[in-house]
Amino acid sequence: MLVVENGDEDAEFLVKGLQRHGHDVERVDAGLAALNVYEGADLVLLDLELPDLDGLEVCRQIRSEGNTAIIAVTARGTELDRVLGLQAGADDYLVKPYGFRELMARIEAVMRRVQTSTVTPTLITHGPLCIDAAARQVSLNGRPVEVTRKEFDLLYLLAAQPDAVVPRKRIMQAVWGDVWSRRTIDTHISSLRGKLGNSDWIRTVRGVGFQLGCA
Repeated sequence: MLVVENGDEDAEFLVKGLQRHGHDVERVDAGLAALNVYEGADLVLLDLELPDLDGLEVCRQIRSEGNTAIIAVTARGTELDRVLGLQAGADDYLVKPYGFRELMARIEAVMRRVQTSTVTPTLITHGPLCIDAAARQVSLNGRPVEVTRKEFDLLYLLAAQPDAVVPRKRIMQAVWGDVWSRRTIDTHISSLRGKLGNSDWIRTVRGVGFQLGCA
């Protein structure tokens, strides 16, 4: 998750609170920095008062490039401000000051909508790797690869968005339903790499999550 927040006090409050809830969080304090790093985030919490670019323009640029979830978190609280924020591409709009429980509820609601609207194919091929969601089968170079149910869910999640880095938090929610530990994910990643015969099939992006690679 990416926090784009100009104020140090507000940023510290957000980052610590989100980390307590299990999120991997990166913080930047300017618009250009946000545009350089947002692609690895599953959700952007965007302050609209930034020192270099207007937050609405940052929002428009992020939205024009894809479906990254965006929640505007700002002191701009008029009806017009809200309309402009939503028109710029924000999925939700939260006015400061706010309660942290409300923020978490809005994050969960936005992520549910994003995940529900994401259509994934039933058959995915990535070079010699083939993943059949209907049959729940994996093959490599035409040969079957025996995987467990959770290993299949994890591999399919990565393969369905091969150009994206999938954050640990999203993997936790999608595969384990938030009943998880960091060791659980790492153990399954290690097992999948072994079964696929090469660690390059699943890349670790430090501090963010994992990405499908190609051996």
